Amino acid sequence: QGYYKRTLDYPLIREWKRTGCFAVPMIHSTFLIDLRKEASTKLMFYPPHQDYTWSFDDIMVFAFSSRQAGIQMFVCNREHYGFLPMPLKSHQTLQEEKENFVHTLIEAMSNGLALPLIPHAQAGRLMSFSSTQIFMINLKRRKDRRDRMLRTLYEQEIAVKIVEAVDGKALNTSQLKALSIDMLPGYRDPYSSRPLTRGEIGCFLSHYYIWKEVVNRGLEKTLVIEDDVRFEHQFKRKLMKLMDDIEQAQLDWELIYIGRKRMQVQEPEKAVPNVMNLVEADYSYWTLGYAISFQGAQKLIGAEPFSKMLPVDEFLPVMYNKHPVAKYMEYYESRDLKAFSAEPLLVYPTHYTGQPGYLSDTETSTIWDNETVSTDWDRTHSWKSRQQGTIHSDAQNKDALPSQSSLNTPSSRDEL
Repeated sequence: QGYYKRTLDYPLIREWKRTGCFAVPMIHSTFLIDLRKEASTKLMFYPPHQDYTWSFDDIMVFAFSSRQAGIQMFVCNREHYGFLPMPLKSHQTLQEEKENFVHTLIEAMSNGLALPLIPHAQAGRLMSFSSTQIFMINLKRRKDRRDRMLRTLYEQEIAVKIVEAVDGKALNTSQLKALSIDMLPGYRDPYSSRPLTRGEIGCFLSHYYIWKEVVNRGLEKTLVIEDDVRFEHQFKRKLMKLMDDIEQAQLDWELIYIGRKRMQVQEPEKAVPNVMNLVEADYSYWTLGYAISFQGAQKLIGAEPFSKMLPVDEFLPVMYNKHPVAKYMEYYESRDLKAFSAEPLLVYPTHYTGQPGYLSDTETSTIWDNETVSTDWDRTHSWKSRQQGTIHSDAQNKDALPSQSSLNTPSSRDEL
């Protein structure tokens, strides 16, 4: 009838949840045609078929031509063949074309595609965000992650300081005692009921030592990213715009998630007045990426968390008084961290539980106080690392988003 309508099969095929070759009503952008078949001579984009009466759209024109020729179209997703940048729309600029291409490159890298080695950065090309120091946490033994992240950051012209993560596998009991580390009494993982792992302690310490550096160096604002993130399209531009808007609004902030798993999904989070794309953070998981202020780092260190340790992504919601387990919060008297979140998020995990390539250094570890007891919950019980589920429309953070009318952009076909 002259328009696109997605079936229930569409997202399953589009997201590789169902693989194979499937008969479909239309395809676009890249395809193979068997020119040995006589019917292929009847395929055309222009001029449209004489019986075509719908809007002048290349995808629909070609689909109609194929149907009239008696040719069935198929989409095959058994193999990941590559990436194709979307062409510019009439209102877009060449700068956006560059950003689109860069995003295509880093998406390919995130999916494990081996690209030619990138030359060493020329002096002056890489840059930080104004006065913001950027730290990237990486385990020394995860060289593949480090190399991928450095390449994706290079393509975005972002300079970072690599922070060698504390390896939970290398921690021993005497080291934990020397640091006076003790698990918060009664803590249990919400999904597997296991206690704290040494991998989680290593993760906590990695972030903690960055907070210490922030305070020792008097850094006004800092961005922290882990080494397994996938950057959103126009990440750098969007982040700089958000931070500029926050500064103009003179918002008093101490922590801003740019990547997380939202756990409170019963109702919307509160939008921040005068700052678009920002909400007050409710209970959240993950420390993929966040901005932290000098005052925020002071508060996290001042809480003296070593003697009552939680996983770092459980500790942060405690510190901004949004953890659902009240008894955990009782151990922290001061819980007034000013925490916010980008909406929509600017980074996501490269892999989720159950996907090829997923790996956890925090959950595949040993129990915190007994190095002879190993854990392997990441492959069977790690709901924590699963992809964010669909959030009901009534609980979505719509108030933090610009109105559709203000976007002033035509409908996009990017997601076909």
